Amino acid sequence: MIITRLYKEFFDSEKAGGIFLLGCTLVSLLIANSAWGGTYMHFWHQYLDLSFLTIDLKYSIEHWINDGLMAVFFLLVGLEIERELYIGELKEVKNALLPVAAAVGGMLMPAAIHYFFNAGAATQSGFGIPMATDIAFALGMLALLGRRVPVALKIFLTALAIIDDLGAILVIAVFYNSGIDWIYLLSALGIFAGLLLMGKLKVYHLAFYIIPGIVMWYCMLKSGVHATITGVLLAFAIPFGKNDETSPSYRLQHFLHKPVAFFILPVFALANTGLVLSDGWVNELATPNSLGIIAGLFIGKPLGIVLFCFLLVKLRLGNKPVELTWGHLLGAGILAGIGFTMSIFIANLAFTDDGLIRFSKVAVLAGSVLSTIIGLTVLYVASKKMISGEATV
Repeated sequence: MIITRLYKEFFDSEKAGGIFLLGCTLVSLLIANSAWGGTYMHFWHQYLDLSFLTIDLKYSIEHWINDGLMAVFFLLVGLEIERELYIGELKEVKNALLPVAAAVGGMLMPAAIHYFFNAGAATQSGFGIPMATDIAFALGMLALLGRRVPVALKIFLTALAIIDDLGAILVIAVFYNSGIDWIYLLSALGIFAGLLLMGKLKVYHLAFYIIPGIVMWYCMLKSGVHATITGVLLAFAIPFGKNDETSPSYRLQHFLHKPVAFFILPVFALANTGLVLSDGWVNELATPNSLGIIAGLFIGKPLGIVLFCFLLVKLRLGNKPVELTWGHLLGAGILAGIGFTMSIFIANLAFTDDGLIRFSKVAVLAGSVLSTIIGLTVLYVASKKMISGEATV
């Protein structure tokens, strides 16, 4: 199996970024629950006014991070999806079907579990919170097992998480918009159409995409559809070319790896995981919303992933790599329950009550920690059996 240089760079930056992200989360939680907690939280809620002429750009620092910096994260995700479709695991239908089926099952089952706990309640809109897998964290934790893990499993989990993120992006666009301003939305889509046309005309200078992309971001921000969607649209508009160093898609993806892994995602974690654990926070984990999130991530993810993969293989619609056992897929499915970035992101969109958002984030952290510990344990055992020759495929 050939692993391209770009894939190796992506995986290496994500695994290192995931470990760094974990450190930032712990630091954020410690500061928020210390004597400096009030000052720390106030900092993120201060307003940063970048307005000029008639363009209103006055938002809190947290808002700039969640709507601005995270658009760059989604741009990188979009570029990686594009790469997978052209030359990666998603190029060949037979190879793509397994991670696609896993991703679909891994989105539907967690959403169904959350809905089961919250149907008809005010928290029903949180169904999207446990649907997504955090690429950086999942790959970062998988990297802790080193060479014990087959390369095929790393590629499977990467493809699964990427498709998963695409599904989460669609969920955000459809279910978590704040009312549509059609003039701004059509303006954003018009810019997107123009960028696609430039790609067809083989315009390869990145400035001709980035500058209109910023305008498209502003129009999307004002449209009511979440502005981060712009990142994915821009990624698909940028020509893929020959995937060499002259390709604008290649150059931009290569450039964004480190800033996203070591600046954007850590800053997002610092701004969004400063959770004050007040008295009774443990009891809050037993509420229907928290149970739906935790069970969705820890149970729904692996259940949906393994079940859909099993059905696909049994129906002979897709292939399971011979070096992967069902134990490997179960472990990867549990590890996919690390929701973190996308889950916290969706929690901010699903609710307006600050307390509900805060406890949803605590539930995301709890479900992600459970998924990490149990997922790594299952993968360690599965890999150990594989090495000793006890496993069956």
